[in-house]
Amino acid sequence: MFKSGYRQRDIIRINKRNNAEDGGNPNANGGKGTAVPIPTTSADLCHINVSGKQYITTHSCLQQYPLTLLGSNDKELFWIPELKSYYFNRNRDCFESILTFYQTGREFRPLSVDDDIYEAERKFFRIEMKKRAADTAIPLGDSLDAPAICCEGDWKSTKKQVHKFLMDPRCSNWATAWHIMDILFICTSITLLVMETDHNVKDAFKEGHAAYNYLFGLNVLVIAFFTTDLLIRFVTWPGLLNFWKNLFNILDILSILPFYVSLIAEAFEDPTAVQQQEHKSYVVLRVCRIFRIVRVFKFIRHSQDLIMIIKVVGHAKKELCLLILLLFIFSVSFGSLMYYIEHKENPKFGTIMEGCWWAIVTITTIGYGDVVPQTWLGKVVGSLVLTMASSSWPSQ
Repeated sequence: MFKSGYRQRDIIRINKRNNAEDGGNPNANGGKGTAVPIPTTSADLCHINVSGKQYITTHSCLQQYPLTLLGSNDKELFWIPELKSYYFNRNRDCFESILTFYQTGREFRPLSVDDDIYEAERKFFRIEMKKRAADTAIPLGDSLDAPAICCEGDWKSTKKQVHKFLMDPRCSNWATAWHIMDILFICTSITLLVMETDHNVKDAFKEGHAAYNYLFGLNVLVIAFFTTDLLIRFVTWPGLLNFWKNLFNILDILSILPFYVSLIAEAFEDPTAVQQQEHKSYVVLRVCRIFRIVRVFKFIRHSQDLIMIIKVVGHAKKELCLLILLLFIFSVSFGSLMYYIEHKENPKFGTIMEGCWWAIVTITTIGYGDVVPQTWLGKVVGSLVLTMASSSWPSQ
């Protein structure tokens, strides 16, 4: 099976539509057929690695367009013998659309990628297409038999430009300035969060202090900027459902939620009950304040390297889940065993949970030293666990 931005049956449907549009002429589209070439031998298979993801197509499919990078001999400059494939450190979403172009002869732009990024990728792979009305993006899952229509109005065009302004700091100097302001406000918000817990200055955050109004006003300014940025992105986001699927949008909502909850709670709370810490709104307020820590993760939006790390972790979620499951099994097993061996003579192994804590610290080779076995049998088991853990983790 070939990996691309579309399923194989969708490619067949595209081929049927293309043949119908070309009047069944196999020489249409510049003398290039639109059917996907079928490999006759394994030597015709072409392995392409794009930022760690493997794609498989055929040399005959790529050679239909000899003026492009993949269709010419210039791609040999990117051959990596160790990987036994051509390696390109490029955008994978764009490459799936580019690979679809080689397979179908038609261009389908990805909706999840900005135009300037897609144009840069297309220029890199030397894909030149004439502008036409039907040259629009078709999202996966939509009917490919329906004719593509380009009818963006002024409002849709404006939404697209504003969304690009908020998401891509490279599109203009004003966008760069906006993202710099966002970073400064994030730093200010985190600074206020840390200062509020400092014993030397935390009194300044209480009402009645001389600096309270200034600090409260600064906090309001920060929240107002975050709220404005979030509302504009909500209005201009391509698809309401897609907005809620984006993790960073959820983090942004959680980062400003404590401020508004605290305002509502303080408006309806009883001052005497608050002092006694008995009012329900006081408990809600303390819980919501925990979510202010989420503001730290707003930095991730401005770092492509961090986003890449998150994507890599996401692709390895099965392996990570397996690792966590094994850690859980061994921790409970050895923690329970150490409890029954040590609990009569060692009070630090008073419960199985304390034994599990020792097992986790030992298996991860951290070794805090706060809980250690004292009996000779416990030391033997501890040595076996430590030896097993040291040999299991990869060496640096």
